[in-house]
Amino acid sequence: MIKQHLVLIISVMAVIAALYHPFASSQIDNGNQQVQDEKAPADARDPHAYAYGYTLTAGPYAQSGSRRLKLADESAFRAILGDRVEYSNDSDNVVYDLQGWYGSTYDRFVAKAEGDIPNGRFLESQTHLLWGQATSPYFDTQIGARFDQYDDGQNRQWLAFGLQGLAPYWFELDITAYLGQGGRTAVSMESEYDLLLTQKLILQPRVEMTWNGKSDSANDLGSGLSDLSIGLRLHYELSRQLAQYMGVEWSDNYGDTADYVKMEGGETSDIRLVAGTRFWF
Repeated sequence: MIKQHLVLIISVMAVIAALYHPFASSQIDNGNQQVQDEKAPADARDPHAYAYGYTLTAGPYAQSGSRRLKLADESAFRAILGDRVEYSNDSDNVVYDLQGWYGSTYDRFVAKAEGDIPNGRFLESQTHLLWGQATSPYFDTQIGARFDQYDDGQNRQWLAFGLQGLAPYWFELDITAYLGQGGRTAVSMESEYDLLLTQKLILQPRVEMTWNGKSDSANDLGSGLSDLSIGLRLHYELSRQLAQYMGVEWSDNYGDTADYVKMEGGETSDIRLVAGTRFWF
């Protein structure tokens, strides 16, 4: 009895499917043909605009009236960072390392300035004027020029191409290659790491080195690795924008650069205590 009922149900379903199938196929085909033949209405929303077809700046869907809130990547920002403004009593030396930028999230103008002022005398400085572009969430490529000024020596100008950002494991990295007159080349690298002992007390190791492709006797620089500095600074943040620090830094010269330093009667290696301020706004 059950078997007969199952056969009857299957037979009825087969009849219904045979009757419905041509009708369904015809509807689907007609529907597809209708969609393909129709064009978008003249007032259809731009698929590249914001929700409801609005943009915030210009175009056929721009909002009227007062200016609306802009997205972050549409705005221009600016910042100034004093990474190191420090004094060393051992050599009566003031060192500054400043950086400023203006632009958007992806493209910005960057200026860097650093120099040494021993015994109140402006000995040397480097100034970078760069254009930076974000190439990943953590790194910017930078291209521009570097200008070197020497009190005793010859000023130099360089083309610069570099990479600045946050490396894996939260190391701040700034590496730049240079091309100067007469086929001169150079590479500089700086790296820092902030180790939070507390929310306000931060221990910062720092490494800086310079490599030169050719000797520059006018400025007492030799080819190869010319100098290396390793420092350790303990920062106390008075606020998120201002910190005081104390630390120690060891520096050394190598190769022909060390020979030039000896000829001038200087020491190729030095350890000094430093105290300074770090700020940004």
